[in-house]
Amino acid sequence: MTSTPDRGFTLDRFQLEAIEHLDQGRSVLVAAPTGSGKTVVAEHSIDRALEAGRRTFYTTPIKALSNQKYRDLCERIGSSRVGLLTGDNTINGDADVVVMTTEVLRNMLYEGRPLDDLDSVVLDEVHYLEDSFRGPVWEEVILHLPEHVALVCLSATVSNTVEVVGWLESIRGDTGEVVETTRPVELTNHYVIGDHRGKAPQIIPTLIDGRPNPEGAGFDPELRRGRGDRRAKRPPWKAPSRLELLDLIEDRDLLPVIWFIFSRKGCDEAATTLERAGARFTDREEAARIRSIAEDRIAGLPSSDLAVLDTMAWMKRLEKGIASHHAGLVPAFKEAVELCFAEGLVRVVFATETLALGVNLPARSVVIDKLSKFTGETHEVLTPAQFTQLTGRAGRRGIDETGHALVPWSPFTQFDQVASLAGSSSFRLRSAFRPTYNMAANLLQRQEPEAARALLARSFAQYQADANVSRLEIRLARERQRVDDLRAHVATLPEPRAESPSSDDDAAISDAVSRLRPGDVIIDDDGDRLAVLGVSWRKGGRALIRVVGEGGREQRWALADLDHSPVTVGQIELPFPMAPERADYRADVASRLKRSGVKTSARRKRRSSRNDPRADLDRAEKEVLALERRARRDSASIARRFDAICAVLRDRGHLDEWHVTDSGRMLGRVYHEIDLLITDACGVGIFDELTAPQLASIASCFTYEHRSASPPPDPWFPSRVAVERFRRLQRLSASLVRVERHHGVPESRSPDAGFAAIAHSWAAGEELGVLLDAGADLTAGDFVRNVKQLIDLLRQIASVAPLGSTRSTARQAADAIHRGVVALSGAVESG
Repeated sequence: MTSTPDRGFTLDRFQLEAIEHLDQGRSVLVAAPTGSGKTVVAEHSIDRALEAGRRTFYTTPIKALSNQKYRDLCERIGSSRVGLLTGDNTINGDADVVVMTTEVLRNMLYEGRPLDDLDSVVLDEVHYLEDSFRGPVWEEVILHLPEHVALVCLSATVSNTVEVVGWLESIRGDTGEVVETTRPVELTNHYVIGDHRGKAPQIIPTLIDGRPNPEGAGFDPELRRGRGDRRAKRPPWKAPSRLELLDLIEDRDLLPVIWFIFSRKGCDEAATTLERAGARFTDREEAARIRSIAEDRIAGLPSSDLAVLDTMAWMKRLEKGIASHHAGLVPAFKEAVELCFAEGLVRVVFATETLALGVNLPARSVVIDKLSKFTGETHEVLTPAQFTQLTGRAGRRGIDETGHALVPWSPFTQFDQVASLAGSSSFRLRSAFRPTYNMAANLLQRQEPEAARALLARSFAQYQADANVSRLEIRLARERQRVDDLRAHVATLPEPRAESPSSDDDAAISDAVSRLRPGDVIIDDDGDRLAVLGVSWRKGGRALIRVVGEGGREQRWALADLDHSPVTVGQIELPFPMAPERADYRADVASRLKRSGVKTSARRKRRSSRNDPRADLDRAEKEVLALERRARRDSASIARRFDAICAVLRDRGHLDEWHVTDSGRMLGRVYHEIDLLITDACGVGIFDELTAPQLASIASCFTYEHRSASPPPDPWFPSRVAVERFRRLQRLSASLVRVERHHGVPESRSPDAGFAAIAHSWAAGEELGVLLDAGADLTAGDFVRNVKQLIDLLRQIASVAPLGSTRSTARQAADAIHRGVVALSGAVESG
């Protein structure tokens, strides 16, 4: 490490390496733990550009992080030199350093903005590249930036850095790889077990010397189920109550704590329960400071809105050092919580995972309430990267010697699963890139088809697919050699005899397979134990059995390949929730299988026995065909998707052969998840000759999406004209889906009228309280988020609609709904 007088502190090894790469004119990828000081690298890039009289763009994945970076940079170099560009704010856009969301930069590139004076672009949280919805934007930016621009890519959760840097070098030139695995503050993982007998919760280290604590498995919930003996004594373990766990945290001096609960309602209930239990973590002076911060953040809200938001109850809880933080809160409330927590005034925050996404709010400890979360459709187990992102908030550099991450016992979680997440360091970044309608329209306005395909072939998605094809070719070579060897061997064998009468008949085998259940243990050809993950039945009585062995490798057996009926020799309890597609889930199953103690005395073989060379040959030939199909699929996969996208655009009139039409140029200026349907709606006049409230209600059908597990309400519009337009929109959507199905393109989302009545009323001047009462499950935060998304789309319609009157009405509608709590949520102060 070397002392740097101008910074006033000593730089770490990885920071010096990254700075050296930048000084040598290279781009750089920095993978280092949360809180380790990656921002120093970004600041060095900014300083170099300022000294050279050039500019820097700092991109982030979310507006909240953009706002924070903007404030930080204003404080560091002065507000006159810093700008901010998000969907909500345009501040000093021509400044030397401009902070923006990644989408804003992508739009700039497609609009052809001159960037000759741009020196570097910081891509903060670059692992967003694998986000299924927003990831493609990151690759678009990387592919389209001018060659002279250096990239500074920062992330805490990328382990395949060699692969990522290899791709970056292939398209951007020299790129440095800098990896730091040591956290600036040591992290200790804890497992907390409650006790039915009224004893205090036990707490044990999850890992000892980097390995799972052998004591942990003794608390596994499956041990209390006593399969063989109903009289078995019930172990006393239970999930500790939140109050019990908080007492333990406070006794061990582990406050402040961020308590992650993957439910907005759960966060609010936990905060309320703690307050009702009489908890208070502040003195009078601290409470007064909290009130001052909170009042400053909500100063612009009308008194009627403050009453609707139950501000007094929220403020009272906040003054006690207790808060919740989630997307259901209005931004002013969330910002107040963040500021109070950053000053050490709030000691307990119950938060959804949004608090872990970039906003710099470390604590001494974090609690992860459960290891699975509901996505809107299903429960999913946390990935190692998500777990690391959450625990990355534990430990404040320069304050704490150790950060602490606590996971409470759960009847649905095995200790091995907790230890596997705590000990994992593998976060392979996978591309989510795919051509979109807007992307195709923009590419073909600037390039010939072959050049566009060549550009797409440089994407990280195709880079990874090509590497996969190379691996498949190696496997193919081995399998082809095996086929040749088997053919030579089979040619020397006598004619096969009739099938052995000792084999079970098909009906018996099918019956036995129908009785298999997830968790059953069966035996393979070699006498090894396998756990059944599931059996799926298909037309014609066909079935596929999914099993996993002790090594975690999955196998899939077709019913037709079985020579004997499978016999269940035991059973294990599978992890909950079921997630057999996930490698970490299968590893957990394998671990349980190893510990199960099931004997392997019984043994049944499949038809394709290792003792039958002809069956082996048949299987090897099928394997070769399957590998060849996979290699063809992965080769040039992005180009094929691009061609299919273009075929849809041709059928919808946005392309004439390979030439972009007027409507195609309109499409190139629409940036939205369902861009093509919006463009088609503009083209057929669905937005024309409407009032501002009517236009707001129809436009909301593109921005709103019902995500609750409960069924959506029937659509309702206050206007007959809007009803007729929505029906036209539904017919237009159905016709688009038919074309997409024909060309094998994923279907565009259908319009959703669930927010239409609220949008109409808000645009017509209705009060917030009336609308929140009308929307059964609508929180104030949801309302603000939906209205802000609607404002963004209305402003786009105001830019691209063919008729001047429609453009004018769209501007009126956007202005009408940008008021009250919505307008306040977009305000940003410069320090």
